[in-house]
Amino acid sequence: MPAMVRKLAQRLGMLQHSFVGGVHPNMHKLTADVAIEECDIAPVHVLPMKQHIGEICSPLVAVGDLVLRGQKIARSEGYLSVPVHAPTSGRVVKIEEHTIPHPSGMGLPSIFIESDGDDKSDESIAPISDWINTDPTQLRERARKCGLAGLGGAVFPTFIKLVQDKRFPIETVILNGIECEPYLTNDHRLMLEHAEEILEGMAIIMHMVGADSGIIAVEDNKQNAADSMQQALDARSDMDGVVVHVLPTRYPQGSEKQLIYTLTGREVPAGKLPMHIGVLSQNIGTTKALFDAVMLGKPLTERTVTVSGDALAKPSNLLVRLGTPVRSLFARQGLDDFSGIQIVHGGPMMGERLKNPDFPVVKSSTGLLAMSLQAMKAAHTVEQPCIRCGHCSEACPISLVPNLLADQCRSDQFEKAAQYDLFDCIECGACSYVCPSNIPLVHYFRYGKGQLALQRREDSFAEASRKRSETRDARIEREKAEKAARRSQVRKTHAPKTDEAKAETDAETKTGGEAGVADSKATESKD
Repeated sequence: MPAMVRKLAQRLGMLQHSFVGGVHPNMHKLTADVAIEECDIAPVHVLPMKQHIGEICSPLVAVGDLVLRGQKIARSEGYLSVPVHAPTSGRVVKIEEHTIPHPSGMGLPSIFIESDGDDKSDESIAPISDWINTDPTQLRERARKCGLAGLGGAVFPTFIKLVQDKRFPIETVILNGIECEPYLTNDHRLMLEHAEEILEGMAIIMHMVGADSGIIAVEDNKQNAADSMQQALDARSDMDGVVVHVLPTRYPQGSEKQLIYTLTGREVPAGKLPMHIGVLSQNIGTTKALFDAVMLGKPLTERTVTVSGDALAKPSNLLVRLGTPVRSLFARQGLDDFSGIQIVHGGPMMGERLKNPDFPVVKSSTGLLAMSLQAMKAAHTVEQPCIRCGHCSEACPISLVPNLLADQCRSDQFEKAAQYDLFDCIECGACSYVCPSNIPLVHYFRYGKGQLALQRREDSFAEASRKRSETRDARIEREKAEKAARRSQVRKTHAPKTDEAKAETDAETKTGGEAGVADSKATESKD
């Protein structure tokens, strides 16, 4: 339905709350019926020092050190950061830069752990079974200490989202089980296989933020997952304010702001967070990880990953230790030859194409897709001139004008693009998906955002330099004035006296001497 028609229908009360735009790609949920398999421990795990949004961590171990599973091996630096933990027991063999899942092929300092095969765990973090009587601040610290970050792909430090701010009380917790990206099914399988743990994690979240109501959102292409969550909910007597809501399948319904509007009718203002309208949205995988951290005392050392793609003979959902080499995962599923294969980290709509599989599984690894060259060429054909059809504007869930934004980014008019709300773009790829001219619109938006951020950093640095220079100049002028004032005072005090000044001084001396003689004579006469 076109965005204009949908908006009109909503205003007339003919349609429930539903975000504008969106598309219906072929979902290719090849692994929806494939149970989660536990992957073998790799011989060597590679742990990048940054697996979240925020500051890079600092290593706490040195080469040759022995570590246990769950042991903290890198401490967080700054507030927007969470620590890194060892995924298995073994020995640190080296600490050096290694490739991370990024289109540029860039690397980060990483800790290499050689497994000893014993998989011994660090038991220093005790479970908190009585969480209902535990201070939310302690539970929030547990989330930070266990290295939790959003497992839906954004990897925002979880403990920051779970803060209880009296200025913005949380009324509703939304459990995001939409998983609208094609191919990905890891959250789907978690809801089928671990519904009770996920609900317990949701109850912990509601206790932490003081929410009275909750919504578990699932799309209708995974009805069995919704039924599983409903059965687990019916078995509990302490979550009467929680409901399971099944929504029609439409991409990108899993996007936080779009999901909140669809479920509550509340819009998150630009530049604001869901907490500002009394809502907290949390991913299924992150909620399960919070349960493990609180109830089992387990730091985040593994995650569920969908390994799929049209070039893979055996797609699966795997429970993988962080740091596991991706090449070994594809080899496990029968793929060794990568000639003519494109690797996608994440989903095909918002994921990133990578040059090769020589990178490790990290906290943001929702999916690992092996796509044939033919499929990628069909989706990325030669760019043609824009025909101003308006399909991109209709598909945009933010109601932007993607073709104009792309023109501005292409012509380096970044400030103008910012005025057209460039930074409101969620990079969902819906506009690129519907473009008949095959224009990679999202690529231009990412380029524009990067260049504008760089330009603003440079402007900020230049402004700070200007202020430092002005402060220095003002200090030098002040010091000059103070020196001049001191020299003037010295001249007044020690300058040679004039004849007139000498005469006055002699007269004062003579007068003083005569007065002294008179006083002396007076004293003698008294005696």
